[in-house]
Amino acid sequence: MNYIILGAPASGKGTQAELISEKLNIPTISSGVILRENIQKKTELGLKAKDVMNKGQLVSDDIMIDLIKNRLNQEDCLNGYVLDGFPRTISQAKALDEITQIDKIIDVVISDEAAIKRIISRRMCKSCGATYHLIFNPSQVENVCDKCNGELYLRDDDKEEVVKERLKVYHNQTELLKKYYRDKIIKIDGMPSIKEVTQDIFNKLNIQ
Repeated sequence: MNYIILGAPASGKGTQAELISEKLNIPTISSGVILRENIQKKTELGLKAKDVMNKGQLVSDDIMIDLIKNRLNQEDCLNGYVLDGFPRTISQAKALDEITQIDKIIDVVISDEAAIKRIISRRMCKSCGATYHLIFNPSQVENVCDKCNGELYLRDDDKEEVVKERLKVYHNQTELLKKYYRDKIIKIDGMPSIKEVTQDIFNKLNIQ
């Protein structure tokens, strides 16, 4: 089975994608990971993408589609896959339709308020880069890293005004995608625990 997983920032979709992959023994395919791997390996497409990014431009749909196509042609995708972070636009969705068949779209839904609260509660150590969460994984001493005693801070891209803009972009992009895939979407409440969300996904996908 071939799946796409959708979800706002902090919805937990990445975690759920990995749990589905583990259960079904199929790969999670992240557009960001593919891009980084091709750049690191200096493939032809990776070099093209790097050149575009070095100019401060967005990687074109043509390059992304070719990267995705190459990945889907690998042997580990024969029994299915979970696409995470692609497609983002209708044009990408239409191009994807020409190279593969998508069976279901998993839409992990949380409120904007919950997303903001989850993200602005993240903290990172200035010294060693360890990550914490004020709600789910707090440090033993407030604002002090358990590992190196470094100072914890809120990253600029996790600040509330930035998160609100990210959510706005996400909604603008995915609302159109949801209409495009409306016959294949299953809605999942992303607010309960990870285990409960996973079970809901498995139930709705008839995964035993």
